Amino acid sequence: MLVVSQIIANKEEYIKALAKRNFDAVSVLDKVIALDEDRRGTQAKLDNILADSNKFSKEIGMLFKNGEQQKANLLKEKTAQLKESSKELSVTLTNLQNELTDLLYTIPNIPHASVPNGLTDEDNEEVYKEGDIPKLDDGALPHWELAKKYDIIDFELGVKITGAGFPVFKGKGARLQRALISYFLDKNTAAGYKEFQVPHLVNEASGYGTGQLPDKEGQMYHVTGDDLYLIPTAEVPVTNMFRDELVTENELPICCTGYTPCFRREAGSYGAHVRGLNRLHQFDKVEIVRIEKPENSYKALDGMVDHVKEILRELKLPYRILRLCGGDTGFTSALTYDFEVFSTAQDRWLEISSVSNFESYQANRLKLRFKDTNGKNQLVHTLNGSSLALPRVLAGILENYQTPKGIKIPDVLVPYCGFEWID
Repeated sequence: MLVVSQIIANKEEYIKALAKRNFDAVSVLDKVIALDEDRRGTQAKLDNILADSNKFSKEIGMLFKNGEQQKANLLKEKTAQLKESSKELSVTLTNLQNELTDLLYTIPNIPHASVPNGLTDEDNEEVYKEGDIPKLDDGALPHWELAKKYDIIDFELGVKITGAGFPVFKGKGARLQRALISYFLDKNTAAGYKEFQVPHLVNEASGYGTGQLPDKEGQMYHVTGDDLYLIPTAEVPVTNMFRDELVTENELPICCTGYTPCFRREAGSYGAHVRGLNRLHQFDKVEIVRIEKPENSYKALDGMVDHVKEILRELKLPYRILRLCGGDTGFTSALTYDFEVFSTAQDRWLEISSVSNFESYQANRLKLRFKDTNGKNQLVHTLNGSSLALPRVLAGILENYQTPKGIKIPDVLVPYCGFEWID
């Protein structure tokens, strides 16, 4: 969430910047500033009362010691009144702080200066494109038809077991999934990311820490009996490993990677654009997370973009990179790049990765700080990216690598799969 002192110092700039998100910030920022003034005024009153109470307590001891019981008793009565006032002010202070925090949770992150104006994904800016789009033979099929033809993914069986959006991978389809996971993790660890295996359920504090709550509460599966949430991405448990931590400057950057299944309730609409693997309720993803000093975070973001580029080059998939506009940038992100793979059989681009810099927005929620060389505590910057999400990468491989003979496995995956063809 935003830092109150920075809202006060940069109010007009923040109003203009949040307008890129089509977020009218005038009234809400005014309310934040007013609540903070009330909070600070109440804190000052409480501090004065506590100081007087401590002072009187010392005086009472001296009066009793000197035999001045009447004066001591009068001060005791006054101290008792001060204690009652301090209790009332403490409750008021807590209520003001909670109201202020709840209000801050409703304000999205300030977009980076490079974020383009725009309302929807149609306004995103293409910044890079690489790879030749293959020319397929007549009769080329979309991946959901290929899955049926080669018996590698069973969507109907998933409906039987659970419901729509929960496919069953079979035989070489399951082995290809496992190969992609291992390949992505190996690429990430070779690049210096430390691998973690993390829980697939998180508590409410973790959801608030990375910003899924309260913004995306309706998109998360909630285990009501235990008040836990199934994770929508490994970003949530991995980043929350550092919640309420004070790290040293020498520990930065912290680079993490992890594979998890991901669970999202988003229903979507009907049609070819959400068929098959295009949109699922459960899918696999390998994530990278970085915790950086503020001055290094945008260089780190560029490095993460280059890292994903390298993976897609090795897979030899045609891709492009989009800089998301204000209206399409995620609630917690300051700047996001989306990677999309071209699906030749579907004749459309499929999003397969988002790489984002959250600056200090998540860190302020997480209370994640570092102690600099001057001994001062500062908020870190957090970043994350899909490296990579499997469903649409798999869809791109199946569709772009199909031939009359079968589906050719990308060369880089053959050592992981143990086979060269799905036929």
